Amino acid sequence: MTDYQNIIDQFRTDMAAAGMVVKEPIIADSVLHRVYVDGDKSGTQNGAYILHVDGHSAGYYEHFPQGLKVTWRFGSAGAKPLSLAMRRQIEAERKRRQRERWQRQQETAEKARLIWQNAKPVFETRQHAYLKRKSVKPYGIRTGRGALIVPFYDDTRQLVNLQFIEGNGQKRFMAGGRKKGCFSPIGEPAGAERLLICEGWATGASLHEALGVAVLVAADAGNLEPVALVARRLYPAAEIVIAGDNDASGVGQIAAKKAALAVKGKYLIPAQPDTDWNDVIAAGGSV
Repeated sequence: MTDYQNIIDQFRTDMAAAGMVVKEPIIADSVLHRVYVDGDKSGTQNGAYILHVDGHSAGYYEHFPQGLKVTWRFGSAGAKPLSLAMRRQIEAERKRRQRERWQRQQETAEKARLIWQNAKPVFETRQHAYLKRKSVKPYGIRTGRGALIVPFYDDTRQLVNLQFIEGNGQKRFMAGGRKKGCFSPIGEPAGAERLLICEGWATGASLHEALGVAVLVAADAGNLEPVALVARRLYPAAEIVIAGDNDASGVGQIAAKKAALAVKGKYLIPAQPDTDWNDVIAAGGSV
């Protein structure tokens, strides 16, 4: 007969080997437990597990941020089918997380709209250090508590999140708000024959001024494709061009090409390594 503690220890060890370190006691009661995973933000419970101990000890563990999902059986490296009861618990947990996420997003959107309403308009480049450093006009953004405030909209053009940009270039979004597939427009995309999508707001402002076309700011490389798919659905007749960054890591280039391919569009990458289009245009170059 296998010792109960051996099963617990093996389950914990296999979780850690997969990148999910859980220091709190493991409870083997066939019930789904939410847990803190070492390295995550303090106070979060981004891990979940179920462990059933009997003659056929098995379980399941998941770490949401890294997309880790593993079915587990004691003494076997291979994944085994979960019981019907476990599958039901996992599905119930998934739906609960969706409800919680949706509620947080709604609350954040309401707060974002209130902040935006009370923020002060910016009319000139000289009004903020970041605008001066990037040599761009404000194009409808606002300011509050010393930071520039950039609005982000969903596919229904509802304001759902805000990005705050400090004078030194530090950026942050509102915690709990939507970002995937959301964008900040510069210019009017409706009816546009050509539509650009880029990562940063300053890059978008430079492109809009240089080319006179509407730009959708995606905020980062990972959001280029989601925004491009939304743009294709909202503006089916527009030519979509992804204006990517030339990152030393290659991330920006890869993301731009992938986004362009997803919507049958085109992509533009600066020739000089480790630059974006704001760098190019501010230095007197052309697109």
